[in-house]
Amino acid sequence: MKKKLLIIGFVWPEPKSSAAGSRMLQLVEQFQNQGYEIMFASAAKMSKNTFDLSSLGIEMQTIYLNDSSFDAFITKFKPEVVLFDRFMTEEQYGWRVAKQCPESLRILDTEDFHGLRKARELALKENKDVSVLHLQNDITKREIASMYRCDLSLIISEAEIDILTTQFKIDKSLLYYLPFLLESIPIVSRIKEEINLLPTFKERQHFITIGNFLHAPNYDAVLYLKQTIWPLIRKELPKAELHVYGAYESQKVTQLNNNKEGFLIKGFADNVNYVMQNAKVCLASLRFGAGLKGKLIDAMQNGTPCAMSSIAAEGMFGELEPNGFIEDKPEAFAKKAVELYNDASLWKANQKSCIKILNQRFNKMDFESSFSFKITELISNLITHRQANFVGQLMMHQTLQSTKYMSKWIEEKNN
Repeated sequence: MKKKLLIIGFVWPEPKSSAAGSRMLQLVEQFQNQGYEIMFASAAKMSKNTFDLSSLGIEMQTIYLNDSSFDAFITKFKPEVVLFDRFMTEEQYGWRVAKQCPESLRILDTEDFHGLRKARELALKENKDVSVLHLQNDITKREIASMYRCDLSLIISEAEIDILTTQFKIDKSLLYYLPFLLESIPIVSRIKEEINLLPTFKERQHFITIGNFLHAPNYDAVLYLKQTIWPLIRKELPKAELHVYGAYESQKVTQLNNNKEGFLIKGFADNVNYVMQNAKVCLASLRFGAGLKGKLIDAMQNGTPCAMSSIAAEGMFGELEPNGFIEDKPEAFAKKAVELYNDASLWKANQKSCIKILNQRFNKMDFESSFSFKITELISNLITHRQANFVGQLMMHQTLQSTKYMSKWIEEKNN
């Protein structure tokens, strides 16, 4: 009999809309390779961009917030493993999972460290460096409490592992580094061949940036480009255009479009590879955020060098040279972007880094065996593992009282 995995999604996966959607499909593949039967459940509404998980043999189930129907649902399914998509889902359903299926392994996929993102946003608004006070915000407290309540938290960035273990003293046994999991180009000698299949420097034109507009850091980055960086680039390259792509553009985004300035809001990109391959340089001017940036992965997969901020680059390159330049001051950022755009030899040198980074940092084959072993080991030693996490026991005790009765009160109120 197959082992069972229940994924409780904060949203339904949309791989064409966000890196989070792609990440979720990567995790699905990992568990399918481990032989799991998978059920994906969510209380969110589906959209036209929702990926059809049934095409992968995964059952899709609508669930409800603050509703005891979930208890009957999970008791019937009896999963060996439950994966929470972001800490907000664990807050809603974690106590129910613990009560109805106490022997199920509980895993939190953080997607990114939301508390770190919030800290950087607060610091940006105050025009200050990120401090301990910023880090110790309410989002951080909720998220770390969720990490303690779970048996394992998947962390996508090494930088976040470092912050969680050094700043917040979380035991490493509760954290697991699992970045983007991508197909590799198996033979290094094929790098030249792969690059030659892509549009050349001369065949490309214009700049590109991309990102889901519902994600606050992406909107801020586009606004920052519009108001500060793009005028500097446009002054040096008066015929260049910036093509801005992203799902869920609102009126406040579309009104940024200005043909005269060459600042063009293109909206949803149905084929990100096509638009990225035809652009000469990708701009990633994020001023706050966390996790790994899907836009940089898209750029590297399509041989597009980048000008990026340090926050955009965080966790991406390790000890390897980036596929472009990392600058935070707008003048330096614009200057490097113009250099990349104009200098063919510089552009080609940075393009060569793309495949090397993808192969050495995000090759899914480098993670599959160790991740499978970790899950098997935890299931086999779950009691001992939980006994070593006494803080988690405390958190679970409080959660089973406060969240439980708040949820029951809401359920009664809704009846």
